[in-house]
Amino acid sequence: MAATTVPEKTSRRHPGRRPAGPRSTAAGSGMSRRLRGNIQAYGFLVGALLCFGFFSWYPMVREFVMSFQRTRRGVTTWVGLRNFKTVYHDPYFWTAWRNTALFTLYALVIGFAVPFLVAILLNELRHARAYLRVLVYLPVMLPPVAGALLFKYFYDPEYGLFNHILKAVHLPTSQWLDSPHTALISVVIAATWMSMGSATLIYLAALQNIPGELYEAADLDGAGLLRKIWHVTVPQTRLVLSLMLLLQVVATMQEFTNVFLMAGGNGPQNSTTTVVYMIYQYGYHYDNFNGAAVLGLFLMLVLICFSGLYTRLSRNSD
Repeated sequence: MAATTVPEKTSRRHPGRRPAGPRSTAAGSGMSRRLRGNIQAYGFLVGALLCFGFFSWYPMVREFVMSFQRTRRGVTTWVGLRNFKTVYHDPYFWTAWRNTALFTLYALVIGFAVPFLVAILLNELRHARAYLRVLVYLPVMLPPVAGALLFKYFYDPEYGLFNHILKAVHLPTSQWLDSPHTALISVVIAATWMSMGSATLIYLAALQNIPGELYEAADLDGAGLLRKIWHVTVPQTRLVLSLMLLLQVVATMQEFTNVFLMAGGNGPQNSTTTVVYMIYQYGYHYDNFNGAAVLGLFLMLVLICFSGLYTRLSRNSD
């Protein structure tokens, strides 16, 4: 009898409220239905998180811990900031950072502007556009090692293609990779050629999403090609340009393959020694993986600053 009277009192005091027991049971069954319905999606999510954790997040944590340790003959000891002092007083520390900054600057001037201009040119063409897209994208399909060795042959001061072209038009030849003044910019040109196809196609896709009415209005106002690019094309592709700028900075600051294969790493008078190549030297030449971890930590902090700056600028622009 008592079990039947208690629910009746509760329903009279709160006439619009359902009893707690059945409601919680219905919510639990709804949640379990959602879990069962999305079990496959949760499985993919867990797999992706495990991959990120093992291949991305764990190495970063491990790098941070290693930068405060010293390992000799299998024995690991905590040394505090001693690894940071060793790396900071390396005579080539600031040379590597200067070369990395110059490499990034050259890559932004050449590797950021050239693909955008090529995309504008392809967008303006009316004939053979598809064939030219394939030609522009072909270098991306070339293995990076093959591309670097190909350009190394082109840069040969005596037998290379580029000096033959300069001689044919009666211009002075260059030492390219053998000169400390031209080695870094030569590597940047080769890296730009090898990665230009992907960036060009991304810019081209963004250009084709611009409404044609904007260009028609600009034509009615008598705008020339440069004014249309500055007042219509650049504002309409601003988000894509910002994203590609960030990716360009992150990629060029981690450049290793072309520097290692074309200039032998350091280059003439250490003109191509970058931070990433210095990490390689510490790890595999000096057998000092703790010092390499310190350099990697410095580089990671710089890239995090760039990413945070980009996020803040994007939020303000929105």
